[in-house]
Parts: sequence; C-alpha cells; structure tokens
Amino acid sequence: MTTTSQRGPVPPRSTRQLLNKVPEVTVWFWVIKILCTTVGESFADWINMQLGVGLSTTAVIFTVVFAVVLAVQMRLRAYLPFVYWLTVVVVSVTGTLYTDILTDQLGVPLWVSTSVFSTLLAATFGVWYLRERTLSIHSIVTTPREGFYWFAVLVTFALGTATGDWTLELTGWAPGVSVLLPLSLIAIVTGTWRYGANPVLAFWAAYILTRPLGANIGDWLATPRSEQGLGLGTFMTSVVFLLAILATVVYLSISRADVIEDEAAADPQTSADPTRERRALAGLAVAAIATVALLGWANAQPHQSALAAEEGAAPTCTGAPLTQSQATEQVATSFPASDLGTLRTIADDTLALVRAGDQPGATARVTDLETAWDDDEATLQPMDCQAWTFVDQQIDPALSAVRSSSPDPAVEVSALQTLMDTLG
Repeated sequence: MTTTSQRGPVPPRSTRQLLNKVPEVTVWFWVIKILCTTVGESFADWINMQLGVGLSTTAVIFTVVFAVVLAVQMRLRAYLPFVYWLTVVVVSVTGTLYTDILTDQLGVPLWVSTSVFSTLLAATFGVWYLRERTLSIHSIVTTPREGFYWFAVLVTFALGTATGDWTLELTGWAPGVSVLLPLSLIAIVTGTWRYGANPVLAFWAAYILTRPLGANIGDWLATPRSEQGLGLGTFMTSVVFLLAILATVVYLSISRADVIEDEAAADPQTSADPTRERRALAGLAVAAIATVALLGWANAQPHQSALAAEEGAAPTCTGAPLTQSQATEQVATSFPASDLGTLRTIADDTLALVRAGDQPGATARVTDLETAWDDDEATLQPMDCQAWTFVDQQIDPALSAVRSSSPDPAVEVSALQTLMDTLG
C-alpha cells in the first residue's frame, strides 16, 4: 500500500512494476484479500441462517454499516490498515448478500445475475475511464476516483459470488475440488502478469477471481465432513478468518510492511513491451475459452448441483407421492424410534417456545432440529426415500417460519404442528 499527499488513501499496490520491486507488498495484499472474501461468505451465511435474521434484514444492516465505514475510509488522508481492511470485509459481506437476495428470495437465475453484474462492472469501468482516463489503483488520489474504486469493488464481490455459485450449479463439484478452478485461473493471471500483461487488466481479473476462491475455501471449511468438507461450520470458519485478518492487520500496522514510501517511480498502466502484452492477452483469452469449455463439459456430465446439496434438496424417489396418513404410517414403521423421539422432542420444544412468545429461544432451538435432521439423513433416507422426502419437505417450512425476519406465530405453530403430526 502507499500513502499520498493528495486527497485520499491509495489502495494496496499490486502491479507488475510493484511485484518486481517490492514483492512482499503484493503477497500481503492478496493474502489478506482472500481472507476477507472467505469471511464474506461464511459470516454472511452464519448471520442469515444461524441467527435467523433473514437475508433482507442482514443486507440492510450491512448496507448501513458499509456506508458508515466507507464514509470514514474516504475522509482519511493517510492509509490506515484497520480502516481499509474493515471496509473490505464489510463490502465483501454486503456484495455477497446482494447476490444471495437475487438468487434465494427473488429467484433470479445465477446466469442472469452473472450477466447483470458483469454488465454493471463493465459500465462502471467505462464511466470511470472516460472521466479519469485511468483505471489504475495507483492513481486513486481524489474523492471521485476513490468512489469509483469502492463501487467497482462492491460489484466485483457480487459478481464473484454469482459466478462462483453458478460454477457450482453447473458442475456439482465438491467443495474441495471447486477451490482448484479459481486458484488455477489466479495462477494463470499472475503468470501472464509477470510475463508482460497489462497490469491494470491483470489486477482486476485477479480481484474478481479472489471472490469465488475465498467463497469456495469458506464452503470447504464449513461444509460437514459427510459432504466432503472439513466440518468447521460457518461460525468457526468466520472466527478463524476474522482472527487471521485481525492478526495480519495488527502486524501490518506495526511493521508497515505493506506501505511504499517512495512515490518517485511511475506506475505503468501498460506493459513495457507491447509484443509481450499482446501475447499475454492472447494467453488470457485462451484460458477464458478453456474455462468455458471445461464448465460446459462438466455440466454435461451426470451430477447433482452442489448448491442443491447445500440446501438439502430431497432426492428423487420412485412411486406416487405419499398422502399425510401414508407418510405418518411409513415414518413410524421405517425409521428408528430413537431418531424420531429426538426430532419430536426438538419440534415440541420449539413449538412450546413459540407459544410462550420466546422467539429468540425458538430460533435457537429450531437450529437443533435442522442439525439433527441433517445428521440423520445418511441413515434415514436409504430406509425409506419417500417418507424421508415427505418429512424433509415439512421441515423446510418449519425452519423458514421460525427464522423469518417477521415471524408470524400462527404460521410457526401450523408448520411445527404439521411436522409433529407426521413424526407421530
């Protein structure tokens, strides 16, 4: 990073010139950037799902927080690591939530979200360049340029979220495998950058790719071991990475290892060798075409969407759908009494809390229902697919009703009571 005597702090340097002269600054920038993107995924999921705040309310909260933090950041005349990276963390969560609202609440297909955010980002860069004649982060020394920068960052997080989720939807890759694609693409961008690619293009390409990389790392760490993750959960993943960010920022604040004091060297916005730049651009184009071909091939293979698996989508079962009475009978005869007893107890406890007006307690208790049901899936689903699917389709409305940002006690009681009737 660097400071300037002109208006506003300049973001971290991360161009070919910088890499050649001060490589440690480049490393610090990308390490902490990936940490922030991972937190953006896991922390947003934890607040939305585990605290039962709801997507809309969570998005409003973080939009307000982002506005406040950004106002503080843009009033500073010198780079302060804590404020700068706090802004990045908040904008990562906010951008993630915007995409999640489009997908989960409004039902916008991920390919549409990806297209919309790509167009918005291109328009942002177009207006930024027409006004300022540069997109280099080294030139951010005025308030308008810093405004363009942070808006572009917000859009890159939303775009990265949509693109990453769309990739999982197309491929069905496991969390650990899904990390490899953005990691490989970042390595390619870095290689072409060192070779002579346009540094501004390389920077923004890598900036976008760190979002799906961080999100996939977060999913891999948080996903249960039964689904090929490491089983840390969203809360523990968030804590680990927030502590890592804090430790890194404290170190940078003391050591100033990410600050360049010498402003004498000009920042090239194009490669020193035009021939190398054209070759590097061709290499990036080949990588993009190969990525599209890989995703097309993976989509053509038999698979289940990784996103559907995360949401607990029910498997396809043979036979006609069950009636309520048939489901109640098959649940009683097919599933172990001990498992049913645990589920009934949790559902009954949640219902009692709702009727007593203890919404926070009900929200916390219903999470136990979700956890118990997910833990029992591998055992119960093979015993009776139809009965399992019937119960699964009743558990989802119960979870949604209790976790609603504006819970309706009548809806909660109805959903829980219906579930308990099936559990017996």
